[in-house]
This record gives sequence, C-alpha cells and structure tokens, in this order.
Amino acid sequence: MKFVILGAGAWGSALALHLARLKNHVILWGRNASHLEDIKNARVNARYLGDIQFPDQIEIESDLATALNQPEPHCIIIATPSKSFERLIDQIKPLITDPLGIVVTSKGLTQEGQTLCAILDLKIDFIPNGLLSGPSFAKEVAMGLPTAVTFASLNPTFSQTLIHFFHHENFRVYQSQDLIGVALGGCIKNVLAIAVGISDGLGLGANARAALMTRGLAEMMRLGAIMGARAQTLTGLTGLGDLILTCTDNQSRNRRFGLNLGKGLNVEEAIERINQAVEGYDNAQQIQLLSKSYQASMPICNQVYQVLYQGQLPKDAFNALIQRPPISEIN
Repeated sequence: MKFVILGAGAWGSALALHLARLKNHVILWGRNASHLEDIKNARVNARYLGDIQFPDQIEIESDLATALNQPEPHCIIIATPSKSFERLIDQIKPLITDPLGIVVTSKGLTQEGQTLCAILDLKIDFIPNGLLSGPSFAKEVAMGLPTAVTFASLNPTFSQTLIHFFHHENFRVYQSQDLIGVALGGCIKNVLAIAVGISDGLGLGANARAALMTRGLAEMMRLGAIMGARAQTLTGLTGLGDLILTCTDNQSRNRRFGLNLGKGLNVEEAIERINQAVEGYDNAQQIQLLSKSYQASMPICNQVYQVLYQGQLPKDAFNALIQRPPISEIN
C-alpha cells in the first residue's frame, strides 16, 4: 500500500517509519520546506525523533499537489495539529485523486462537539475516513517498541483494510465504531495531563496526581455519556489508556506544559519552552465550550481553562478544586 502522510512532525514521521518497516511506500509532506529538506538530506527527523534513520521506502515531498497526485491505490493520513485541520482539508479537497480513505490522527473537536471525521464527512463525503488514537508516544513508535491503538470508523471495509496494513507484532490495532468516544478521550486526556503537570510542578505529590487522574476520568465519562460515547471506549485505550500515558511520562508535551506552568512560567513562556504544538491548549477551550453547552460538571477541566485563558494562578486553581464541597463519588 502507498500512504501519503500530511504532517512531518513527530507523529507523522513516526507513522511513516512504522509503515515503511512493513514495506509500504510512504510519501511524507509538511508545511516547512526547509525542515523537509533537512530530513531529505540527512534521512532523519532530528528535530523530533533524534537519529532514527528513514528507510528508502519513505519519500519526502514538499509540494502538496505532487504528494496527493497518486494514480495507484493509496491512503491519506492527516497528522497535523487539530487547529489547522479544516484549513488543510480545504486545501487538499481539489487535489486528491480518489484515495481509498483518509485517516485522522489529530486530536480535537469543533466548538459544536463534532469530530474531525464529521468535518471530513461534510467536506469530502465521497471518501471513507476514520480516527486513529491511543496511548502512543511518537518516539517509541518510531523505535518499534510495543504499542496498542484504536482505529474508529463507520466504514467496516475501510477499517479492515487500514488495520491490515497497520497491524504488526509490535503495533496492535483494535477496531471501533465509536468516533465520538475516541475523539473525546483524545481531547480530554490532554487537558487532564496539563492539570497533572501543574500539580506536579507545584510539588503537590503523588496523592494529588492520582486524585486528578481518577476524578478526571469521571469528568471524561460524564461528558461522554451525555454526548453518546460508549463507556467501554472511555475506559479503553483511547480514554483511560491514553490518560495514564499522558499524565505520567514527561514525553508528553501536555504534561511538560503543565509542569512549566506549575513552576511559575506564564502560558506564553510555557508554550515556547515546549517548542512544539501543545494540543491540550486548544483542547481546553473546546472542552470548556462543550461542558457549558451540555451542562456537564467538569471542574478539573474548567480550572485548566481558567489558568490558560482567564489568568487564574495555578495554586489558586488547585485550591478551588480541593475546597469544593464534598459530594458522592459516583457524581
């Protein structure tokens, strides 16, 4: 199979390496022409993945039209930040040449609670699509370390095709049709990872970390139930699994972003320190709007929003959480 990957950051490059190891032909495109030229010349993505060598099966292409103009069967993978998703879809719509399907790996939702796949259904409704997500640090996928993810699609034929080409002894892919559950899990876990990072940056300890993760999962499931997500999805790889990964390891940009905030950096300084896209920053606003719209109680996510967008001090945000009146744990 030929894969056209749009996005030459850490995750797009990691997927390119994984697919190339399985002898697929991969075309990797990105917006930064000079960065692509560096990858092409050195055969490594040094900025994101260190010295992991790109095999010959990976072709670097800086022209979007050329990358998408593929006469033979191929699949498109979108691995760009979610905030640029709609703009990219508008760009590629007149350029695509009947791909077998489009795989979304970006983690985000619209303000109305639509998944990114729903945007595809509206704009490019003649091509099947799906959402790939789960606990998967790019560097470890690039190294070929064991990973398990979920692919959600409403098209079972496309799911089976995609999983056939992705699945490997060190890369297990589970099938799902719960697009909203997979999308919600990916967004909310990013916001919760910021919360945990802030707590750890403040030096509040392991007890606080465990409490934030557990009560954060309750918030995820509360909003998910209202929006029609399956509980099994949110306690599975793309919910609880990704939450554990993102909250507990410093490979997570969102966790490191929160750590910087907890240690006293302001939002702009903390983002600059990460020097990569921090999806949780945009996700916090998305989840805040959804929680208001659906009247879902999400105090942890709300306090992260207050810190990021309303100038709330991290210590005051934690105090607002810990001093809330006692309630039943099942609420």
